[in-house]
Amino acid sequence: MEYPLEVSPETCALVLGADAALAGLPGVVETVPAFRSVLVVYDPRAVSFDDLADRAEGATRRATPVALESGRLVEVPVVYGGAAGPDLEAVASACGLRPDDVIRLHSEPTYLVYMLGFAPGYPYLGLLPAPLRLPRRAAPRLRVPAGSVAIADQFSGIYPQETAGGWHLVGRTPLVLFDPARTPPFLLRPGDRVRFVPVRDAAPQAAPARSPVRPHRPTFEVLQPGLMSTVQDLGRAGWRRFGVPSSGALDRAALVGANAALGNPPDAAALELTFPGPTLRVLEAAEIAVAGADLEACLNGSPLDLEDPVVVRPGDVVTFEAPRRGQWAYLAVAGGIDVPPVCGSRATYARGGLGGVAGRPLRAGDVLGRGEGATGPRRRGRSVAAPPPSAPVRVIMGPQAGEFSIQAEAALLSQPFEATVHRDRSGMRLRGPVLGHRDRAEILSDALLPGAIQVPAEGQPIVILADGPTTGGYAKIAFVIDADLDRVAQITPGGTVRFQAVTVAAAHEASRASAARWNP
Repeated sequence: MEYPLEVSPETCALVLGADAALAGLPGVVETVPAFRSVLVVYDPRAVSFDDLADRAEGATRRATPVALESGRLVEVPVVYGGAAGPDLEAVASACGLRPDDVIRLHSEPTYLVYMLGFAPGYPYLGLLPAPLRLPRRAAPRLRVPAGSVAIADQFSGIYPQETAGGWHLVGRTPLVLFDPARTPPFLLRPGDRVRFVPVRDAAPQAAPARSPVRPHRPTFEVLQPGLMSTVQDLGRAGWRRFGVPSSGALDRAALVGANAALGNPPDAAALELTFPGPTLRVLEAAEIAVAGADLEACLNGSPLDLEDPVVVRPGDVVTFEAPRRGQWAYLAVAGGIDVPPVCGSRATYARGGLGGVAGRPLRAGDVLGRGEGATGPRRRGRSVAAPPPSAPVRVIMGPQAGEFSIQAEAALLSQPFEATVHRDRSGMRLRGPVLGHRDRAEILSDALLPGAIQVPAEGQPIVILADGPTTGGYAKIAFVIDADLDRVAQITPGGTVRFQAVTVAAAHEASRASAARWNP
């Protein structure tokens, strides 16, 4: 649901009012407010697109704008300049001001939290006084310390965790904006108001370090962690509005298949891995199954069949010897991998330090435990055949397809694209014909979901995956439908993909077929 193309308190009040009204509609899973839009995420098994669209339009018309002056006022102490704000002098020079003027201008307004995104708890605060408005840095920093207070364009922001970033750093706050062990974990939310308070010095209030929780039933010792081995389930819902993506398995059908072979619930946590895979020593007798990519899983050097349950005993060693097919494999254990749930899921989101083993990929020496046991019916194979790997990947055009040239849309739907080595759990860069924009590549940031095909200025598409950002500022030419996203994630570097446009109705039918494969 979109409002006029502007950033203003008036539009924000409309967006937040609509967000509250839309969240209560039947079939809605979650809503994500942004600068001038609300993303409505819904379950097509519970409501049709047309029915929801009608209800959403009516709810939006009846929605009452939020009274912004009633939002919480949060005072944020800031140490400006020096090591805390290394760009203060440069900002002052670029704006024709003295550093003290920058501090005064930055700390005088009361800012509105327009939205959260980019990283868990990252607030977009506006509007910045006109004399301080600068474009982003030409070259982003690879490391921005947690708590850094920054400015760019019309906004100020606060980095909740150490991360890369391209905004100008003018100061730092000791406040912890995001701590998953805290209730609620986020300091700010859309509609809050923020006032920066200059201070000379402040001790940082670091979030407590998270250590692995010793499992009740130690089952595996990690001898070698592999390239990117994480605990995943089917992901977390309801937290995108705070900058937390769904995460979860990149190939959800494979995770469900590994669990089904053991009688686990579909969403039981398992180990997701790619090549080179981990080396695991068994500590306690258990039953395991491997599904997804064929990375030549071996038990004591003997190959294992995919989705075939096998008993392992203390001293056994599980390895992955060679990549044969696909990108991501899943090792499930009867009872599921036992790690504490965070924000409703055991899925690892490494960028935010959430879930899994201390919120990170596995390390040598980690110990993984399992639950008490699986009690459900067992199943091998899939009851409904999945599309072949060579089948076109189905997409729904938009939501910003109009920002691209006619030639770009034609190229997307007629030419092959190659998967590059530039990929991780957040997204996959493709290489192919240049997808040209009509004007600019950048848009006013709005909400993102896995499957979005963003196209930066160079014209090469990026498919957003499970750990991808919750908001983004590049135009999206199309969305991979949910039923085909698992196949996209399994494409190896050098593999090719072709796209085919389909209707929303066809996407829903494909989603129902996927559900039949997962839960026959």
